[in-house]
Amino acid sequence: MMKKGLVVCRTGMGSSMMLCIKLNSVIEKNHFPLELEHDVLSGVGMHNPDVVIVMNDLVDEFKDKDVYVIGIRDIMDTKYMEEELKKFFKLKGE
Repeated sequence: MMKKGLVVCRTGMGSSMMLCIKLNSVIEKNHFPLELEHDVLSGVGMHNPDVVIVMNDLVDEFKDKDVYVIGIRDIMDTKYMEEELKKFFKLKGE
């Protein structure tokens, strides 16, 4: 079953777009059933994602929200992204 992911940064421009491009390469390589969108932090409520992916500095913004969050330390570390997505799919029964 296809899952919905949302890549978020504070302004919805640079870092979320770059992170989305990197993540899409990881998703394609691993054939993860995940479709990504990107937006600003304030737009999360309009998307109803299964997983939110952010840079580490935004993880705390989601501590009271009922959504799976992946914090990324390094936008170039695709191995870490792959590992975290595998954890997400294992937890979600995929």
